[in-house]
Amino acid sequence: MKRLARALGILAGLCVLWEITVRATGVPHYILPGPLRVATALVDQAAFISENAVVTLAEMVAGMVLGCTAGCACALALAQSRTMRRWLLPLVLASQAIPVFAIAPLLVLWLGFGMASKIVAAALVIFFPVASAFYDGLVRTDRGWLDLAAVMGASPAATLFRLRVPAALPALASGIRVAAAVAPIGAVIGEWVGASAGLGFLMLQANARMRVDLLFAALFVLAVFAVLFYIAIDAGLRRLVPWQPVTTPSD
Repeated sequence: MKRLARALGILAGLCVLWEITVRATGVPHYILPGPLRVATALVDQAAFISENAVVTLAEMVAGMVLGCTAGCACALALAQSRTMRRWLLPLVLASQAIPVFAIAPLLVLWLGFGMASKIVAAALVIFFPVASAFYDGLVRTDRGWLDLAAVMGASPAATLFRLRVPAALPALASGIRVAAAVAPIGAVIGEWVGASAGLGFLMLQANARMRVDLLFAALFVLAVFAVLFYIAIDAGLRRLVPWQPVTTPSD
């Protein structure tokens, strides 16, 4: 409750400072609307914003599932096969040199203007942090544990799933947290390139009509989604890895 109160207090203070700045400078509302105007747009267009927000949220969740699944599968393949490391690892690294924004038009061309292209765009953003973190955790298993498993005659499959994977779960959790933070990026990029619904589509339409207040309202909803999405993922990961306590210094 203290953290929530602190966050709300900071938000309220920023809104007051924002409103004072807008009124003091006299900047036109079509360039920078004040928070009161944005709040009015959020209330007046609540149904329209909610309709598009549901689409973006569905794209984020589906992209998260697809990206995490592909990332985990890739990390397992890289950790278990030297041949896969030789051929697949350079491709995985090279894929990150190509911005998703550059690939998004091709995804729209191949998959259409529906949700499929946005889900794949989100999955591409999510894939690398999950694959990289999980692979790093798999290959950094304590050597003593691996020697003990070999002495006890454990099979490669048993060593992987009963030793390497549990030991790599904290690293995987870190990768998934990063993925949760960037999940909205892929979905919105796909909507900016070509879409018929979603918060990114709404923002483009609002910008084209000089409805900057509506654009800020959609941006606010997207930010709230991103924060809540991260909090939900983080809470789930804390249950998945209960043996990894938080050791930050107390206030």
